[in-house]
Amino acid sequence: MKRKSVGYFEGTDSIWLTSLIAQGRDTIPVSNGYDGHGKNVRLFNARDKVDVVIGYLHKVVTPKDWDVTTTDILHACITYDIPVLLAVPGKLHGKAKKLLEKAAEHVHLVAPSEMLETIKEVLG
Repeated sequence: MKRKSVGYFEGTDSIWLTSLIAQGRDTIPVSNGYDGHGKNVRLFNARDKVDVVIGYLHKVVTPKDWDVTTTDILHACITYDIPVLLAVPGKLHGKAKKLLEKAAEHVHLVAPSEMLETIKEVLG
């Protein structure tokens, strides 16, 4: 059986990543296209798609004066229906959804304390 894989943006909680590995999941570094952390998430294709992408909100929200939007960064995840879980404190979910604009309907905001459980639910 294929191991489920979790793409993670730079700065993702190391305890989450260690727990995922210990549970038999693969972890794959991914980049927002600007930090050079791993494979650029914008370049995912059907062959190398991961099962879920995790990270923090600030890794995908761009300044208003940039030519690249959050939807641009997450385009491949949206196209290939890859779930994106972003850690945001629960009381800030409303504000975070506004920052995500069009991408909001494709992103799941998760309280940091619930991230591991949410990943488990998404991966099955």
